[in-house]
Amino acid sequence: MPALIVICGPTATGKSGLAISLAQRMESVILSADSRQIYREFDIGTAKPSLVEQAQVPHYLLDICAPTVTLTLADYQAQAQALVQKFHQGEPHRCHIPLLVGGTGLYLKSIVRGLKIPRVAPQENLRSQLHELGQSYAYALLQQVDAIAAHNIHPNDHVRTLRALEVFYVTGRPITQQQGETPPTYPILQIGLDCGNPEQLQHRIAHRTQQMIQDGLVSEVETLCHRYGLDLPLLKTLGYREIAQFLVGDLSLLEAQHL
Repeated sequence: MPALIVICGPTATGKSGLAISLAQRMESVILSADSRQIYREFDIGTAKPSLVEQAQVPHYLLDICAPTVTLTLADYQAQAQALVQKFHQGEPHRCHIPLLVGGTGLYLKSIVRGLKIPRVAPQENLRSQLHELGQSYAYALLQQVDAIAAHNIHPNDHVRTLRALEVFYVTGRPITQQQGETPPTYPILQIGLDCGNPEQLQHRIAHRTQQMIQDGLVSEVETLCHRYGLDLPLLKTLGYREIAQFLVGDLSLLEAQHL
């Protein structure tokens, strides 16, 4: 019998619905593995389970951070591993089999593979300086100090580039020399969802986007922009970025929905 069930797959493939159905039948809990659902106030655009859904099954690792706080992969891993252990111990004569659900690959890998992650806190001053210098400069710098990491990171991946650089400057060692894996000893059942038909998946994504608009995504983004400013990193992520561009007049709403 598995000690952890993982449900993963692309967006709009029905992960949350399946997880809730299974968790109800098993009288278990759901651990979110979504790098944006951990943040409070980012609800509609992240497809965060509704309050009704959360009332049906206990959910964990949702709304655990303010939007202005950076939660590192190491932070997430520590909290998720602690919860898995907690539910394994459970009540006397009863052991929960938690469901780890989401589409953030690194979050899932951190638990399933037991990734070794450098425990380096975010360096806000360094990040600010590198942000001002631009991604091209930061990536070129990474190529000099950690060529292996640069090879594995896309030149436009600002988040991972900054993380690799700050680990290097804090520890004096490339991040690739500090990584590895220690897989958990308990059995894991992994369930991967896939529509099979790319056109059908695109249709489902388009339908979900339209539903988000109807549910108030524009209002959510407008509120977040006023509260935190357009430079908030989370507002530059998929879905929020396009609606923010619509709000400042750079895109029409129709264009924002199709990007």
